[in-house]
This record gives sequence, structure tokens and C-alpha cells, in this order.
Amino acid sequence: MVIPKKGMTIELTAENFVKYYSTIKYFEKHTIEVNNNRQFIIDGKLATQFTFTQDYYFMMGDNRHNSADSRFWGFVPEDHIVGKPLFVWLSMNNFEPIPKSIKWNRMFKSVTNLSK
Repeated sequence: MVIPKKGMTIELTAENFVKYYSTIKYFEKHTIEVNNNRQFIIDGKLATQFTFTQDYYFMMGDNRHNSADSRFWGFVPEDHIVGKPLFVWLSMNNFEPIPKSIKWNRMFKSVTNLSK
């Protein structure tokens, strides 16, 4: 998954339209639709690509299996973020079984001191 950042340009495709639709409409403040010829219309003009004007983040809830977070409502623009991270509470590799998946060397480390 590619998370948009300021100045990033994407090609608009049928595959990524759903992923970026809400971000373009609600946070970038553009009208966006697909016409009968499967062409993209942004602010009333034919478009094949879009350039983002803000940085965005993926926010995961504290109950990752049962949270309404970026998987539910999409990317969060930087100007909507209040506060800052202080430390890593849990870091895991989801492709390994527990406890092997836990990255013990990252847990409770300050986010400013992380090298990996």
C-alpha cells in the first residue's frame, strides 16, 4: 500500500480509485467521479493522474483486530493529527508466530532513538 505524501502524483486507475477516493474528495477538497466511459473526472475536468497537496498517515487503532482505524476510514492528513508518538509499545513481524514475531529490541524504545 502506498500512502500519499505532499507532491506525490498517482496515475488514476480502476484499482486505486476506491483507495484514494475519500482522500481526494474530503481532504484534498475536490469533486471526483468516473463517467460512463470509465474516465476520471476531477473538478469537472478529465484526469488521468492526481497530485496530493498534503502528507498523509496510516493510523492503526490500539485493538488492531477490532478497531475503526485507517483500514475503515482511510488515510489521515497531517493537519488532523494531534499529539506525537513517544515510544514503541509493541512491534511485531506478522509473518512469524508469537513469540518469535515480537521485535523485543524495539519495545518501549523512544521513537526518536529507533534505528530500525
